[in-house]
Amino acid sequence: MSRGIGLFVMGIVALLSTEVRADGFLIAPKENRTLGLYSVPFHHVDIKINDQVAKVQVNQAFYNPQSHELEVEYLFPLPEDAAVDSFVMMVDGREMPGKILDRDEARRIYEGIVRSKKDPALLEYMGRGLFKTSVFPLPPGQQRQVTITYSQLCRQEYDVVHLVYPLTTEKFSAQPLQELKITGQITSRQAIKNIYSPSLPVTITRPDENTAQFSYEQRQVLPREDFHLYYGVSADDVGLSLLSYRPSSAEPGYFLLLASPKVKQTDSAVLPKTVLLVLDQSGSMSGQKIEQAKASLRFILDRLRPEDNFNIITYSSEVSVFKEELQAANSASLNEARQYVDRISAGGSTNIDAALQRAMSMLKPGGQPSYVLFLTDGLPTAGEQREAAIAENCQRLNQVHARLMVFGVGDDVNARLLDRLSTDNFGTSVYVRPAEDIEAPVANLYSRISDPVLSDVQLEFSGLDSSLTYPRQLPDLFRGQQLVVVGRYHQSGMMTVKLSGQVGTTRHEYLQTVQMDDRQALTASSFVEKLWAERRVGYLLNEIDLHGQNKELVDEIVRLSTRYGILTPYTSFLADEGIELADAEENGLRLRSELENLGTTSGDAGVGQRASKNGYMQKSAPASAGRQIAVDYLGKERELSTVYNIGTRTYFFKSNRWIDSTVTPEQEKQAVKLVQFSDEYFEVIRQLPASENQYLGLEGELLVNLAGKTYLITVTK
Repeated sequence: MSRGIGLFVMGIVALLSTEVRADGFLIAPKENRTLGLYSVPFHHVDIKINDQVAKVQVNQAFYNPQSHELEVEYLFPLPEDAAVDSFVMMVDGREMPGKILDRDEARRIYEGIVRSKKDPALLEYMGRGLFKTSVFPLPPGQQRQVTITYSQLCRQEYDVVHLVYPLTTEKFSAQPLQELKITGQITSRQAIKNIYSPSLPVTITRPDENTAQFSYEQRQVLPREDFHLYYGVSADDVGLSLLSYRPSSAEPGYFLLLASPKVKQTDSAVLPKTVLLVLDQSGSMSGQKIEQAKASLRFILDRLRPEDNFNIITYSSEVSVFKEELQAANSASLNEARQYVDRISAGGSTNIDAALQRAMSMLKPGGQPSYVLFLTDGLPTAGEQREAAIAENCQRLNQVHARLMVFGVGDDVNARLLDRLSTDNFGTSVYVRPAEDIEAPVANLYSRISDPVLSDVQLEFSGLDSSLTYPRQLPDLFRGQQLVVVGRYHQSGMMTVKLSGQVGTTRHEYLQTVQMDDRQALTASSFVEKLWAERRVGYLLNEIDLHGQNKELVDEIVRLSTRYGILTPYTSFLADEGIELADAEENGLRLRSELENLGTTSGDAGVGQRASKNGYMQKSAPASAGRQIAVDYLGKERELSTVYNIGTRTYFFKSNRWIDSTVTPEQEKQAVKLVQFSDEYFEVIRQLPASENQYLGLEGELLVNLAGKTYLITVTK
């Protein structure tokens, strides 16, 4: 196995409000024997939660490809302060005897493994109890199927329930899992509203108000972090759930707010809307592109509701309209519109300004939300061509707060102009790269916004300065969709959050009492801090892109990128081993130079940069743990070997050591030296909170802050 230790993560659910980890693993009990590599054909997890009680079944197969038998035992680190009952382990259908060890006995076993293998990978489990089985064989050329079943009570704080399933197998397995599958169902007597995972892109289905199903499946995968799932319950029409985390009393706290409407809305609760479809039919759209665009229009026309209004605008050198006025989406008008779409053909130049002016002028105040879906594949080549003038004209004429959804097709667009248009008009930009089908992203976005429940959404906190909340312009709330807002706070304690919005001509308000955390210790919600930082960097890049550089913005990007390892196309130089992290002034100059690339507004680099920037602004989950990813100017990703993330910390490999980005030059001078795996080393670990031990999980020399002290961990005296 990797790092010379025979381990493979099996797993248990840790269902607590504080972050806990507990992985099962196999190990050869004889100290002088190395456990060879084995493969994992499948790892299946099924989780059933009924009013906070979780019942979990894990099925996993281990295959021994070697020519000799392996004798192994199974160790299962228990979650801290967890009460796990009905724990059963089966190997090929036969129950395995085992016993639960207390913390002291478990610690001796962990220390023994770490000392003998010279590997810090197990340190995160120090301070936990342990389940241990009898020794059993893993025959050559055969596999053993292991089944674990157990139940545990989920912890609920206010209306939020938290589920954790450990998946941190990267440090234990030298080979990817051939198949990983997680399925689950939540049932609750109270209506389930918000469901959120910061760690895996799970698929959520909602059969009814009291039931939710989630699933994730991946092949050839090495999970980098545990699976976290949060869900909130509420009887209100719109449910509000909040997670918060404060790293220290000297720092601000960070919150994540989730808002979701009822699953089953009545017809009267779904708002009528106005949809304008604005299609580029210039000569560059000829061929497959125009046919895909026409298919996108047909998709939307087929999904308009009878109470909706709509129109179609096409443009090249000149602007044409389906009808001079907005049309009701009845059968007759929709059939006529489909015939109009069939007749669309490509030819001429691209008059973006005239098309947008015509669209915004057509919208009239009426109390219903308006959406303009604007598609172009080129630069403005007719009419007004100045970027600032086009943006100003569009914003001035948008008197009804219409949401402008921009689709840039191909790489021959002015991506900065498109981002400016969507930013100024409460919308979003979507870039369809040359090899992609136009129809899919258009259909996907329209499906998300087809049923508005609450428009002109605003968020207020009692006693909170919300100037650093993201997104800055809140989108409308749609049926089946969830609003994800992150922000900062300075005042801890109880406060009231108010979400308000228009339902027709009436303004509705939804109130929720929430707790802004002041525990100042690692919790499962600590991921919110990095998510906020990533969105903040995206916002700062957008400000520079649209309005130009200034020193304050550049300095903040340097600080956030260094602290959290946020490697945008402009800050990836931080991963270079020769860069001094503490030299903020020099790194600011480097960033200023890199930001000059934002002057490229079209082509691969122009579009790639805007797609990357928008990705940070729209993030719903933080970057995963493990080796970090850098994105270049074309939007291509590469994994770095010199930047590593664990929990809320980022480590950079500099001067042959891993350096915790929170360590200052002054702290480094005062660092306490420890020899890795020495008696003094383990004595420090015994005194640490269990949540801090994970930060020692890297091999080699390490400079790190732990529980208020700075340590230099060396590999030799």
